[in-house]
Amino acid sequence: MPAISRYVAIAVCVVLLHVGFIYALYSGLLTRAAELVVPIVVLSQLIEPPRPKVAPPPPPPPPPSASPPQTKKAVTKTPAVAAPLPAAINDPTPAPNAPTGSTTPQPAPAPISTPATPIAPIQAGPAAPAALPAVQLPSSDADYLQNPKPAYPAISRRLNEQGRTTVRVLIGTDGQPQRAEIGKSSGYSRLDDAALVAVMRWRYVPGKRGGVAEAMWFNVPINWVLE
Repeated sequence: MPAISRYVAIAVCVVLLHVGFIYALYSGLLTRAAELVVPIVVLSQLIEPPRPKVAPPPPPPPPPSASPPQTKKAVTKTPAVAAPLPAAINDPTPAPNAPTGSTTPQPAPAPISTPATPIAPIQAGPAAPAALPAVQLPSSDADYLQNPKPAYPAISRRLNEQGRTTVRVLIGTDGQPQRAEIGKSSGYSRLDDAALVAVMRWRYVPGKRGGVAEAMWFNVPINWVLE
């Protein structure tokens, strides 16, 4: 019995402790909730929109005047007339300090002689250049030269080669050819070589300048035509 009563007392104490703890906890939560609840006051204010500005009416125009506008008259000023000056009176009596003139005629001044300036002689212009001496080109057509015709190459005859070869020859003062070159080819080397051989065998009339023989270049044309 004593053991059972002890257990019962312990159980009662535990229950009382739990009940007191729950009560204290519940009462504290209610107080905090009451503190947190704050009434909120809603403030409202009516805001009126701004009124539009009304422009004042324009002032009425002034009434027209009955009298017409007066025009200003132009005022002309007359120039002041200067008072006439007193006329001068001739006094026949001369002044005491006035100079006296002489009526004796003065001799005419002698003429001033100026020295004659010498006239510079007129210089003649530069002399005209002397006329260039006449030039006479060499020639190979004189009859007394008796130059034979160039030999027509046989192969060129068989191949029917024709053309015109121009040979430049330097003719000495003695009429002998000194050098020859092809000025214009005929188109065939055989005909050009035969022309060079022919002109180097010919004789020529030497070129002259002012009547004096002079070595000159001379163009010799040779026509290659099959007959």
